Amino acid sequence: MEKWDSSAGTSAFHMPEWMIQFADQKQEFNKRPTKIGRRSLSRSISQSSTDSYSSAASYTDSSDDETSPRDKQQKNSKGSSDFCVKNIKQAEFGRREIEIAEQEMPALMALRKRAQGEKPLAGAKIVGCTHITAQTAVLMETLGALGAQCRWAACNIYSTLNEVAAALAESGFPVFAWKGESEDDFWWCIDRCVNVEGWQPNMILDDGGDLTHWIYKKYPNMFKKIKGIVEESVTGVHRLYQLSKAGKLCVPAMNVNDSVTKQKFDNLYCCRESILDGLKRTTDMMFGGKQVVVCGYGEVGKGCCAALKAMGSIVYVTEIDPICALQACMDGFRLVKLNEVIRQVDIVITCTGNKNVVTREHLDRMKNSCIVCNMGHSNTEIDVASLRTPELTWERVRSQVDHVIWPDGKRIVLLAEGRLLNLSCSTVPTFVLSITATTQALALIELYNAPEGRYKQDVYLLPKKMDEYVASLHLPTFDAHLTELTDEQAKYLGLNKNGPFKPNYYRCWF
Repeated sequence: MEKWDSSAGTSAFHMPEWMIQFADQKQEFNKRPTKIGRRSLSRSISQSSTDSYSSAASYTDSSDDETSPRDKQQKNSKGSSDFCVKNIKQAEFGRREIEIAEQEMPALMALRKRAQGEKPLAGAKIVGCTHITAQTAVLMETLGALGAQCRWAACNIYSTLNEVAAALAESGFPVFAWKGESEDDFWWCIDRCVNVEGWQPNMILDDGGDLTHWIYKKYPNMFKKIKGIVEESVTGVHRLYQLSKAGKLCVPAMNVNDSVTKQKFDNLYCCRESILDGLKRTTDMMFGGKQVVVCGYGEVGKGCCAALKAMGSIVYVTEIDPICALQACMDGFRLVKLNEVIRQVDIVITCTGNKNVVTREHLDRMKNSCIVCNMGHSNTEIDVASLRTPELTWERVRSQVDHVIWPDGKRIVLLAEGRLLNLSCSTVPTFVLSITATTQALALIELYNAPEGRYKQDVYLLPKKMDEYVASLHLPTFDAHLTELTDEQAKYLGLNKNGPFKPNYYRCWF
């Protein structure tokens, strides 16, 4: 089997031999196992229902005590205490959730099976800051199988699945995360991942840029040994471009967010399904006839609008970009300014990646019982801080649901305190995350193995060949069959028969 090829020229990405072979044999890896370990999947699911525990505990935390994990002394079965999770005893339940997620992540599992013999990440020390879910666990364990050492923290204080974090800690991964962290806990967890004696990261996998920011702020000398950054969110990518523009980006960075596989699948299709799930779980509302304003018509906004329109909602869109605005109009949505509809809408959804999209003035003018939520990565889109004043009363309805009550009795329903709705209040489709996770894994492999000089201290887009490769790995799940170009057709189009079929600037936005 060929080794990962880092000796090729410095001007372009070169697909290693095992990746080419894998593309020809991907049907083999689409076969779903009937058993997991020594028990069947059906037994795993049915057994969990008899143990007085379910994934719902991740959302309510009703089974956990109030002691901060930072004050607990916990060890896994191997005697290690290099982690901080809510309750290590939940590991078995988390393992079951990871096993279920593996069945919906065929490409990542196939990549693990195919490449683990070559260990393309041998020697890599990856520090990560992402949502800690069953899907992320599959990614982390794949990186481990490919030779990497990993330390991990959560990028969102509400999205961690405690039982999954426990399962990872039990498996030996240093994980520092639990659902419901305070702001101080959040930064403490990141620091525990980075600041450890005898271990220094040489790769960063970030979601939002907080980990990268922390290392720049506290441990800038670490960048002397860091080979690259992989960033998956629009917020984090924006921060990387700011560093690059200021001349402060001292390592290469891969912009995964703007890859077609991330934009089109994670941002669009994932949000199209998860927006309804998050709203239903938190409010039990009916969507038919409701008036909704969606702020932003990027890929996330497109997914949210499509889902709500299909459920019979009356959907308005706000947008600053005339191209996206025209798309919204031609998709049948009315383009408005937020001020024009704020008094009448039943739901306000932000998905811009910006700050102060919904201000205190907007919040004051909302109708009674208006639902306010955010589908963007950061909690800056809704001015939640302006609601923490003496004249307003906060009333907890259930986990991640608050009434904010005005002196005249008017109230709004605020979800997840303005943080990311779907991962804070519900779940996201595993298959879509398989696409994103595979993209992240390949980006890490590419940056780690790239010869010196291929990537400079700048922000790069994922090579299109890699984008297309990730997509091809997921096609067998649908029993899909690609048409192949003839030699004559390939010559006519000026393309290689095996791709890439689109130029690197292609984004597939519509």
